[in-house]
Amino acid sequence: MSHVATRTRRLPGLSRLSWLMALYAENHALLTRLFEPADLRPGSYLSSAGDGIDLRLDVIACHRYTTELRLSYGLCDPITGQPDPSAYLRLYHDAKQVEATHCYLGRRWQDVIGMHPTPARLMGHRMQMNTFLGKWLHYLGERGHGVATLKRTLMHSVDLDQRSGTVHR
Repeated sequence: MSHVATRTRRLPGLSRLSWLMALYAENHALLTRLFEPADLRPGSYLSSAGDGIDLRLDVIACHRYTTELRLSYGLCDPITGQPDPSAYLRLYHDAKQVEATHCYLGRRWQDVIGMHPTPARLMGHRMQMNTFLGKWLHYLGERGHGVATLKRTLMHSVDLDQRSGTVHR
């Protein structure tokens, strides 16, 4: 009987962190192609693509290397009053990445991963949020939302940034 030695060639894999950074880069390309957010001033914008559900894009703050945004529909959770779904985004201009820092999909992050998540659980949650963001951005593009449908709103109401408690007018 002959013995045949087989060699399995191991291909290098991506670490979870590398995968997450790739999601950030992909989301940057999608968001930039759709809404060109680096050109937007702080304020609220609506995108009506004729599908019956308006998309709201809030530019919360613009800094030298970052822009803070919130994407949401005109729908609210009946229990909390939060826009549902919504995602808080941080756009890194120099690194060409977009990070979903918080998402609200019927539940707050504390309800999803707890107050003291392990690093692995936190990394998994970040991957889920940013995967969701990528799918949502693809969907918005398919529905016709984009820079051509984006209009600045002239809202005079006070908008409270739920994360930091700062008031934007």
